[in-house]
Amino acid sequence: MKIREFLRKRYKILQKFRGKRIGVLCGGTSGEREVSIRSGNKIFSAIKKLGLEAKLIIIEGDFVGEILKEKIDIAFVIFHGKPGEDGKVQGFLDLLGIPYTGSGVLASACGMNKFISKKIFMASGIPTPPGVMIYRYEKLSEKLKEIEKLGFPVIVKPKDEGSSLGVEIVKNIKNLKELIDAKRKSYGDLLVEKYIKGKIVTTGILGTGKNAFALPVLELKPVRREFYDYFAKYTEGETEFIIPAELPTNVYKELQEHSLMAHRVLECRGFSRVDAVVSDTNEIFILEVNTLPGMTDLSDLPAEAKKAGLSYEDLVLFILNTIFDETT
Repeated sequence: MKIREFLRKRYKILQKFRGKRIGVLCGGTSGEREVSIRSGNKIFSAIKKLGLEAKLIIIEGDFVGEILKEKIDIAFVIFHGKPGEDGKVQGFLDLLGIPYTGSGVLASACGMNKFISKKIFMASGIPTPPGVMIYRYEKLSEKLKEIEKLGFPVIVKPKDEGSSLGVEIVKNIKNLKELIDAKRKSYGDLLVEKYIKGKIVTTGILGTGKNAFALPVLELKPVRREFYDYFAKYTEGETEFIIPAELPTNVYKELQEHSLMAHRVLECRGFSRVDAVVSDTNEIFILEVNTLPGMTDLSDLPAEAKKAGLSYEDLVLFILNTIFDETT
């Protein structure tokens, strides 16, 4: 369902959720916990403004007991990071038979795992930066030559963290080994990618399968940071939003197509956000798919939806309605 059709049917869609107890699941135990709670509070307020029954459920640790206790009919899942973005909570909700927003177990697990998603992108012909995957059991000495072949600078990322946690740019070989050794102790498996200099862009996707569509592309310009890191993402005034992104028309459309394909090949459902970089020569590189993108005041997806004609409350209702879209 596209936006125009959704707005035309808005009242009828709203009636589907009358009398339903909607649990907004957020929090968790990851480094993104506080951001998840901010997203959860914003969504909870939006659902209440829609005149629907909602319960904010901030998960501390035992998500099984906390979800069972609340006796919800529908779950709006908005964790960032583990255990809610990697498929664990989704699997539990499947067992309970509780419908939920967003992607299922497989897409959530694949989207969270940068190794798996990169392999899927490469197999699907989606352009992505060249990289070296370093498993915790591998000797770093055997990987350094592969990394050197990428050319510097490179960017080091934990395999399964979000919000740019643990991400660092390395400009020469001198400090690489020491940095990787430290990162492996904290995060385990790491992905080292060729650093692509260019415009940082992100494309929100709404819908499922053939019904999915791309929102306007957003360009992100960190004001004082070298790249779009955790501080730039969640600190007001640290990032300039340019929407639509200032790209040649053909590049803009191609970026939307690649982003939509990334959403589809991972079999994402309902909504996602696809992060990418467009090089100075207008080459597109897809970086990752966020299956549970941020929904805070400073988040990208709500800004893109607003540009497309959806208020924050209507975006929340649109996402809720995608629960009933089984098209793949």
